[in-house]
Amino acid sequence: MMTVIDIKNAPKKAIRDTYGEVLVELGKMDPDMVVLDADLSESTRTHKFHLAYPERFFNAGIAEQNMIGIAAGFAYTGRTVYASSFAIFLSGRAWEIIRQQIAYNKLNVKLVASHGGVSVGQDGASHQMNEDISLMRSLPNMNVIVPADSVEMEKVLKKVHYIKEPFYIRMGREKFPVIMPSDYEFEVGKGYTLKEGSDVSIIACGVMVSIALQTAYELEEEGISVEVINMASIKPIDKELIIQTANKTGAVVTSEEHSVIGGLGSAVAEVLSEEGCNAVLVRHGVEDRFALSGPAWEVMEELGLSVEGLKSKVKYALEKKCQK
Repeated sequence: MMTVIDIKNAPKKAIRDTYGEVLVELGKMDPDMVVLDADLSESTRTHKFHLAYPERFFNAGIAEQNMIGIAAGFAYTGRTVYASSFAIFLSGRAWEIIRQQIAYNKLNVKLVASHGGVSVGQDGASHQMNEDISLMRSLPNMNVIVPADSVEMEKVLKKVHYIKEPFYIRMGREKFPVIMPSDYEFEVGKGYTLKEGSDVSIIACGVMVSIALQTAYELEEEGISVEVINMASIKPIDKELIIQTANKTGAVVTSEEHSVIGGLGSAVAEVLSEEGCNAVLVRHGVEDRFALSGPAWEVMEELGLSVEGLKSKVKYALEKKCQK
């Protein structure tokens, strides 16, 4: 279990920076690894691999569908393939090709999407992808991972590199607080309890994990005991941990930088309903709407993806719990 940390003053690092660094490290160990990008390598940080191993880096240009086809071809030759672009383009524009070539054939391709969610900020609603988790987790054979910080991103990459299956890994653009302990080990299909609590459980992913922790610490001062779980593995999801925390607190709040439709909240709702858990569920995320252009953290504040926004959801869950 983690000790209490000062989220507001925690060091921050962009997950995509870690992605670029770890690609270089993996490339040194695995000569059969290749990396593809769709003309956004500076932003996705795959340019670091390009500089280190130019003969194993391929820029497909602004042609995401073609990039996925190339990735499939490399995978058929036994290569471990990483393909990156912005989430809006990788999961949206290329979805059919991912379905038909990567997921259907269960190929060893890691789709690593940058600029996921509304923290893209000034790029506006056209580039703020809030539906990608929903799209990807609906595909058979596809694993979906949303790391909470740079520590977890490194652990994720070093784990999934050796699993010869399709993965969709989602990254934000901004620098996120580093909150996971250095000795943390990621496991596909497993969640991680960051903080114990007895009144209500917050199950979060991505940047919302650090916001959930800060929310929990502040609510403790109001006498509310909050359990915080980092659910980076959206698919497969940790059913056992979800059931355990729901039965323990009787109230669950999911929190994600994604639409409340089809993402983490929906995945948790499916588990609770199918397992017959008698617990309240409240979903926190982007409501059924498009976002807006502006500085990343201002956009998140406007949409309620903040400590105060999450507090209100927690208190609403507790009200519903009391009414049962």
